[in-house]
Amino acid sequence: MRRVFIDGRFGFASVFDDESGAYIRTGILDERGNDTGADPFMASFPQLIDVGVMGHCKHGKSGLCLKAGIGCYQSGAVVEQPNMSLEDFRWIAEQCEGKVMQFALGGRGDPDQHEDFEELLKVSRKHGIVPNFTTSGFGMTPKIASLCKRYCGAVAVSWYRSSYTLDAIRMLLEAGVKTNIHYVLGNSSIDEATHRLAEDDFPSDVNAVIFLLHKPAGFGSADNVLKVGDPRLAEFFAEFDREHPFKVGLDSCTVPGVINYCKNVAPQSLDTCEGGRFSCYIGPDLVMVPCSFDQKRRYEVQLRPKTIGEAWGSESFERFRNRMRGACPDCEHHNACLGGCPLIPEVVLCNSSSRA
Repeated sequence: MRRVFIDGRFGFASVFDDESGAYIRTGILDERGNDTGADPFMASFPQLIDVGVMGHCKHGKSGLCLKAGIGCYQSGAVVEQPNMSLEDFRWIAEQCEGKVMQFALGGRGDPDQHEDFEELLKVSRKHGIVPNFTTSGFGMTPKIASLCKRYCGAVAVSWYRSSYTLDAIRMLLEAGVKTNIHYVLGNSSIDEATHRLAEDDFPSDVNAVIFLLHKPAGFGSADNVLKVGDPRLAEFFAEFDREHPFKVGLDSCTVPGVINYCKNVAPQSLDTCEGGRFSCYIGPDLVMVPCSFDQKRRYEVQLRPKTIGEAWGSESFERFRNRMRGACPDCEHHNACLGGCPLIPEVVLCNSSSRA
């Protein structure tokens, strides 16, 4: 079903198809309803919320992520909090009905291992919100996969290079779930990524392979951060830039790299950092920040007593947005890039003289 969201405050419309996941946002509309072509900077309420339902990771102490070469940016192996309660999740969903299109369930651990996982999905759908999530796949079962088919828009399986990775992908595909692969791209993995793209060496039935830029947050090491001068980046983006039997995508943190290295990506398809503009993160303790990578909570707002709307309009969130508004003012790509990640500048794949 296609749903239309009108943002009267900022003068644009969004269309979301909750079956296909297709999403279109107009430019700012004039008084006659014509698209001016100018992109809106933000929405009056988040359209996607990353809801950290997991306060701890049941696999953390076994080093599942580290064995897979992935450093958990939420420090799931050492930080233990209660998972988000169903009551708190319902309180969030009630505020979001008719405003938010999607919930990305996350946190410290696999959301499909939450004690109230099925109810979380039901509550989301009851309030007209499509739930999606990313999992390691370690605890995936045919029963969980069937729940995903019934309630979720899509499920992403992290590329953990293990038998359970492929088993989870198989179970989800057999259940008819739109299934993506999430691949963390860093110094230690870019060679493999380039080779696999060159050979089209990912399961061909997946919907898409999405590359997520490694960040030095939590257990993510600074040594694994890709540098803009690395010649391997040109090789990777050259492979990314061609056709594959599966879709390929990148997180918004990688937009500066696309601008600098890709020739075939349509500029209008780029969506740079949406944190604090169209999306946000709410942790299991109901702390809301513009982006889940704000692990130091520089821009935090505590919900209860505050509502999501009050946090969205807070001084903390406005400070975050101002970093993007003022970034790289002389760059011709400013509107497409907004200076890249406002939290971790060392991951921005740009060395332009206009960068500021």
